[in-house]
Amino acid sequence: MGLYFEDFTTGTAFTSPSRTVTETDVVMFAALSGDMNEIHTSEVWAHKHGAFGRRVAHGLLCLGIGHALMLRLGILEGTAVALLGFSDWRFTAPVFFGDTLHVEFQVAEARPSRSHPDRGVVTFACAYTNQDGVVVQAGRQVVMVRRRDRGSADTAAGGRGPA
Repeated sequence: MGLYFEDFTTGTAFTSPSRTVTETDVVMFAALSGDMNEIHTSEVWAHKHGAFGRRVAHGLLCLGIGHALMLRLGILEGTAVALLGFSDWRFTAPVFFGDTLHVEFQVAEARPSRSHPDRGVVTFACAYTNQDGVVVQAGRQVVMVRRRDRGSADTAAGGRGPA
């Protein structure tokens, strides 16, 4: 079981495991998303016309990989209710095929939900970092998390509604 809202203290830091971004990842994401931009799919085009001289991974692919790396720690296993959003997100450096990413993140804010007394909202300040220590993406991720003492706060509506 993951951490409950009460377990998240502002400033607590975490580091995820790492994962290498492969050509297969990029090909599969291009097929799934329909984003066949040649900066991702054509080595010749990227070499001649791309800003980096070679293909780069999709930014949204890396966003998903980074979020999944955070989940691998298990801190939200069984306690996360919903991913509420991203804010102040920046794509700060390219991710090349073969780069290995990990996520360094810390609790920036933890507040009770205004509409669901059985939940809290945790904001994480995140830095997605490559093998050379370069931050490739950074920003905040906001997650709704169960509170430990849910008591009679469970609703007949299944807990749906605004945060």
